Amino acid sequence: MNRNRIALLLGIVLFSTLFASCCVAAAIPKLKITVGDTVLTATLLDNATARAFVAKLPQTLPMQDLYSREMVYRFPDPLPTDNVQTTGYTVGEIIYWPPRHSFVIMYAQNGERFSMQKVGHIDVGIEFFRNTGNVDVTFEALN
Repeated sequence: MNRNRIALLLGIVLFSTLFASCCVAAAIPKLKITVGDTVLTATLLDNATARAFVAKLPQTLPMQDLYSREMVYRFPDPLPTDNVQTTGYTVGEIIYWPPRHSFVIMYAQNGERFSMQKVGHIDVGIEFFRNTGNVDVTFEALN
């Protein structure tokens, strides 16, 4: 009886080890966001859009300042989505708007709700974008 329990426990440990090493997705890294001499960091969510964005890093995107609330880059091709919802946003959120393939950093609030895939959020310093206008923004993965 004890041998059966030991064999079962060893089997569970072996299966868990193999599953963790081959079948669990890698952790999503934090982002380093650079504009000129200013460096910000962001925390990404673990979803299809964030993973597709990370796969494109590093990259510098020419971002437009739209509506005095958001910095936007429109990718030529769509990013995958897996949790698009009609919802509001909080200042500092990074979102993806699928209809125009728009990667967006929300830096001000107007209470609007729309269809989006949430991607992550700026950790601190989002107010920096209030005065940048259109600007090149460099995104890199932090290990």
